[in-house]
Amino acid sequence: MEYSYLEPRWLWHFEWQTPREFSADAVERVVYSGKSKYQIIEIVETFEHGRALILDGRIQSAEKDEWIYHEALVHPPTLAHPWPERALIIGGGEGANLRELLKHKSIKEIVMVDLDEEVINIAKKYLWKWHQGAFDNSKVKLVIGDGRKYVSEYRGEKFDVVILDLTDPVVGGPSYYLYTYEFYSLIKDNVLKNDGIVVTQATSLVYSIEAHAMIRNTLAKVFKKASSYKVFIPAFHSIWSFAVASDVWDPKELSKEEVERRISERISGELRFYDGETHVEMFLLPKHIREKLSKIRDIAYDKKPPSLPI
Repeated sequence: MEYSYLEPRWLWHFEWQTPREFSADAVERVVYSGKSKYQIIEIVETFEHGRALILDGRIQSAEKDEWIYHEALVHPPTLAHPWPERALIIGGGEGANLRELLKHKSIKEIVMVDLDEEVINIAKKYLWKWHQGAFDNSKVKLVIGDGRKYVSEYRGEKFDVVILDLTDPVVGGPSYYLYTYEFYSLIKDNVLKNDGIVVTQATSLVYSIEAHAMIRNTLAKVFKKASSYKVFIPAFHSIWSFAVASDVWDPKELSKEEVERRISERISGELRFYDGETHVEMFLLPKHIREKLSKIRDIAYDKKPPSLPI
């Protein structure tokens, strides 16, 4: 994290979006600051977004809007599947994806694989509003390890839903090779059922649309169906994107009424952001974004993964 004491004399978190543009948030206090084997970990209280988790200088989620991000990531693919029972999460150390998946009556088992045990321990201590005790649910199995290695070596019962809640594809970062054709092929071949569905966070549509296009194009090369969707996340200062893929299911094909029916029948607990109307809106991309995405044909391979413009 970069700090600077400016007028008024608050602590500021600066986050570079491109080499020429940054966002800034005033910080009321630092709750935790440390470094694991893999990354710098910070928990801060911001004035505008509440408590926030920051990894390697980039906000991962914030108290006042993390539920927007996590509901958007989890529910469209999970409800698109007719009755998912087993789910795999790679990343998502805050535990909020667990919280959302556990709202689905059909879910019997969730395996969560995260590289950095320190992030999970810190989340358990400081981010209860995110996980709400989900780590201790009997349906949850936590695996500490490399997500790609886990997928490569996996030989067990396959999953209905795979959720990739990863840090951004930054050169040298822990998730750099988790957005490529080789990785998605491993997911399809090793861990996902034939009618399974996979979703990934897919970076900013404002600052890194090229990276998003590569991620979506790559999923489309591996799977028969792939779609992009988006939400605005205030703490990210951006329209954020997701990409979802399957050989069978496409959440984009669900109507408002069908989403509402599935929520009513299959979800227990409150949804603060996601409903049928929101679902339809998320998959409606503006004309200028659709046009730009249509012009980008690049596929992400291990030899050239997608990356942010910084």
